[in-house]
Formats: sequence, C-alpha cells, structure tokens
Amino acid sequence: MKTTNYINTFIEVADDCPVTAAEVPGTRGTEKTAANIQFETLIDHPYQFTSDDVLFKVYAQKNKINGSALAAEREKFFSKGQPCFRASPLTKRYGWGVHADEKGRIALYAVESAEYKKLAKDKRLQHVKAMRSKRG
Repeated sequence: MKTTNYINTFIEVADDCPVTAAEVPGTRGTEKTAANIQFETLIDHPYQFTSDDVLFKVYAQKNKINGSALAAEREKFFSKGQPCFRASPLTKRYGWGVHADEKGRIALYAVESAEYKKLAKDKRLQHVKAMRSKRG
C-alpha cells in the first residue's frame, strides 16, 4: 500500500498562497468541500490522525462509504498513489501549515501564528513547501 504520511516534517504554506492569515474554508452550498472535511477533522484533534487517515476520510465521506466496506475501500484507495497534504487546499489556499510528528500524526498551524514560525525554523524537522497553485 502507498502512503501520504510524513514523519517529523513541516509542510509550509505555498509560496503563492493568497492569504497572510489562515482562513477557515467555506462550504460550497450545502456540500462540504475536501478542505472543510480536512479542517474539521484536524482543528480540534491535533496529532490524533495521520495524513492517510484524513485523506481517506475525505474520500469516504464524499463517496458515502461506511461500515463494513471501509477497510476494503481504504486498501483499494491506497493501492495507487494519492496526493499528499502538500496539495491540500489548506496548505495551498487557506494559510495552514501541517506538522507531522514522529508517528506521522498531523496538526494544523495558522501561518501567522508564533507556533508556525517556530516550526518553520526548527532544524530538526524536514521542511517541504505546499505545491504552488500556478506555474511560475
């Protein structure tokens, strides 16, 4: 199985992120977006889930997969590569950095926060940038 999990890594917001202060993702009508589901899962539960957990939750919710089908669907989902949190709207558009601890569990940090700045300077972590939205 493939994975999107990072270990001891900080994903910094994209260079072309349009905000200087983190924003809560808005909904699209009555439907929750992938960004909504990711944000709601992580904001009140730091370091409880891995990237794989969150990304599969988005997929399962969007495709109304639940119950006994979850395990088989998760295996099928990760049988091919999936975009990681570097491609998440949270890191590209909404101004949230993502820190992965030594067990691959993740938490969100607002770009303007002291915690974000501290993690961005932490030399013990691997640092990667979120993917840019535009070529350039």
